[in-house]
Amino acid sequence: MLKVGVLGAGHLGKIHLRLLNESKNYELVGFHDANSSNGEKVSSEFGYTYYNNLDDLIDAVDVVDIVTPTLSHYECAKKSIEKGKHIFIEKPITHTLEEANSLLELQAKYKIKGQVGHVERFNPAFTAVKNAIKQPMFIESHRLAEFNPRGTDVPVVLDLMIHDIDAILSVVNSEVKQVNASGVSVISQSPDIANARLEFENGCVANLTASRISLKNMRKSRFFQKDAYISVDFLEKKVEVVKMKDAPKEPGDFDMILQNAEGVKKQIYFENPSIETNNAILDELNSFADAIKNNTTPVVSLKQGTQALKVALQIISAFNPKKI
Repeated sequence: MLKVGVLGAGHLGKIHLRLLNESKNYELVGFHDANSSNGEKVSSEFGYTYYNNLDDLIDAVDVVDIVTPTLSHYECAKKSIEKGKHIFIEKPITHTLEEANSLLELQAKYKIKGQVGHVERFNPAFTAVKNAIKQPMFIESHRLAEFNPRGTDVPVVLDLMIHDIDAILSVVNSEVKQVNASGVSVISQSPDIANARLEFENGCVANLTASRISLKNMRKSRFFQKDAYISVDFLEKKVEVVKMKDAPKEPGDFDMILQNAEGVKKQIYFENPSIETNNAILDELNSFADAIKNNTTPVVSLKQGTQALKVALQIISAFNPKKI
């Protein structure tokens, strides 16, 4: 078992602590929180060992799970890597692109494994159809959330939209060519709602909308590709796969046939991939343990986390938010 320590005992940190304590791949050594009163409270309530000294915890483990506020990601990761520890780091990987690139250099120097917590990669709806998403040419994503003060210290692009940025980059095998975006601050000092249009070198276009001031929650992406339409509902964990193939010469009574202006006939049919219930956070943590033990590349590498951050920052720089 890998000895692991958690940095940060906020809302998400406590979830990580519970799951790591349950996992058969890890031995939870303890945790550190910059707020000592919160650390002692969590320790008293759940029984986890609280380390008041950050270095002592890092020295005692093989893996450091960083679930601190984004602004402290870099320093926590840098300290851990320089001590030769593998790191799991919540999204976004760091606050700036310079910090992320520095972590990539440190990773290469100290030869450690690193994974970024883009949890939607482990959403069972997405994993059920990911291999069916091949060369999408148009993508539309909506990630809408009711207002929650937690997370408003960063723009909605880094808080919510980055989930979809990472998912899209994982299926579009092409570089981003152009970014157009707009964002507006309604309640927070940073943008609460944003829309972005990404154009890729291969011709694919992705439209992304993210809002944290909606009246209802929605996390849905739609992928359009040659002879297929694939919809992924990350919130409800449902998928819809509609495909087309050449129509048979003698279609059945219940076959759905479309004919275009050129007279070409296509048959529409539906696929229903099986979706297995899972705990996506536990799966991502266990997958990182597997990558360490088997010396393989993590599902969401530090490089991929850096690429998602790069695009997110390009989106933010593309708009001058105006407060209503």
